Amino acid sequence: MKVITLKLKREGVFSKLVINLMFIVYSAMCLIPVLLVLSISLTNEKSLLTDGYHLIPKEFSLIGYQYAFSGTTSILNAYKITILVTAVGSILHLLVTSMMSYAISRNEVRYRNQVAFLVFFTILFNGGLAPYYILVTKYLHLKDSLLILIIVLLVSPVHVLIMRNFFKALPDSIIESARIDGSGEFMTFFRIVLPLSTPVLATIGLFISIAYWNDWFTSALFIENNKLYTLQYLLQSLMTNIQYLMSNEQASKAIEKSIGMLPGESARMAATMLSIGPIILMYPVLQRYFVKGLTLGAVKA
Repeated sequence: MKVITLKLKREGVFSKLVINLMFIVYSAMCLIPVLLVLSISLTNEKSLLTDGYHLIPKEFSLIGYQYAFSGTTSILNAYKITILVTAVGSILHLLVTSMMSYAISRNEVRYRNQVAFLVFFTILFNGGLAPYYILVTKYLHLKDSLLILIIVLLVSPVHVLIMRNFFKALPDSIIESARIDGSGEFMTFFRIVLPLSTPVLATIGLFISIAYWNDWFTSALFIENNKLYTLQYLLQSLMTNIQYLMSNEQASKAIEKSIGMLPGESARMAATMLSIGPIILMYPVLQRYFVKGLTLGAVKA
């Protein structure tokens, strides 16, 4: 028996070692591309052309970041706008989506199936870009406003259907007990249903935060005031400017006289690092609450 126990222990240690090694290799495969992008953004443009890409810069240079911060519109202001839109938009998205999903998940609500069909219908069909632009600009008058950056992603039909299925899985006895105790619909929703729905709220909250952070198309359509530019749109404009300057000989020669070789590749990678940096830093914090929400929700449900 002792021999068998020792063998089982050794097999358990070996299997854990193999699993840990696999995760280390997988993590390295995910981390190396990010480090390579960071290295390129810190490398001199001439060195990139002659020596190629390296994980450690051969000729260190901050010209890519200097070019990114040299625009007429402040990147710091774009950061503030993007952080504000992401925070406010994500909270409002969770509130509106959860309330709508809860309503169409209850059996006592009339025409819930018809409303759910209309929600599903919007996934398959939409009015098109031109009517969408006319509606926002001529009828809602939301062009060049901070509100349009929030409203555009306020409700997602996919998230509504996901939340509805989750609310359907909650025991009806809990909600009925709350009503017997005198709890109203809003108190039942905010004090009982939402605390039990931490897993789906955490998941959708993470998805919509990334969607708000990466949204540049809304700014391209409706924002002309450079003080309201989001970070992604500002950096996308930077990439467009680099392509134009590289194709224009006179402009590229003028820049080479002032700052040297145009930092094409290094500036692109610097813009990439500026756009993904805050999200990467937020992931460890979000992951802790995300996992905690999953476990608490599973135990309570």
